[in-house]
Amino acid sequence: MNFNLSQIPERTAKPRQNGLTMIMDKGLSLSEAENLMSVGSGHIDIVKLGFGTAFVTPNLRQKIEVYQKAGMAVYFGGTLFEAFLIRNQFDAYITMIKDYGVEHVEVSDGSITIPHAEKCGYIEKLTKFGTVLSEVGSKDAAHIIPPYKWIELMRAELEAGSTYVIAEAREAGTVGIYRGSGEVREGLVQEILTQIPAEKIIWEAPQKDQQLYFLELIGCNVNLGNIAPTEIIPLEAMRIGLRGDTFHLYLENKN
Repeated sequence: MNFNLSQIPERTAKPRQNGLTMIMDKGLSLSEAENLMSVGSGHIDIVKLGFGTAFVTPNLRQKIEVYQKAGMAVYFGGTLFEAFLIRNQFDAYITMIKDYGVEHVEVSDGSITIPHAEKCGYIEKLTKFGTVLSEVGSKDAAHIIPPYKWIELMRAELEAGSTYVIAEAREAGTVGIYRGSGEVREGLVQEILTQIPAEKIIWEAPQKDQQLYFLELIGCNVNLGNIAPTEIIPLEAMRIGLRGDTFHLYLENKN
């Protein structure tokens, strides 16, 4: 930090196991990625190349190298995994991630239907090639999954080998653990936390109010995902009580 302040909560140190910040890169240029790393590398843990953008992003290999040299875990969005899978190209997907030197993999079923036992089989297979993050929840706002099912799916995917489970929200934060308005489905979240350890869940939280909810509920070292690159510094300030929304959270004298 640039100067001393008392009553600042202790953030986990990199390489972090919890307190993760995952950003979504939806097509940053090579120079934008370099600029992002110059200010954000100390606060970012994981970079997701959003949905299928990697297929059409120029200088992809060089950009991945920029992130990896800065100590970032990089992975392709789950939609790309599903795009390979629906085309019966699972082996080609493995070849591709090995070719790009990507050691984190997302397994999701938000756009296509995969029997859950089969999904867990893919998770188990992909653990041989890297760290697996699996996404739970549908991108279809009309498909409401009851809390007990979220818990059942998350538990099974962790048992299959996922290092983290990602609670689906899309890049807009309007499905999955959120209502269409972006409001948190609080009962769902709190029920999940009765059975699944918080440090094993990455909550997609692209909106500030969503980030604030999880910071107040779990603390400064909650795992948050789908953060916009421009929000890295504001989020880190909010995590430690240096933004109006969290200003009083960690103060001993809150007057």
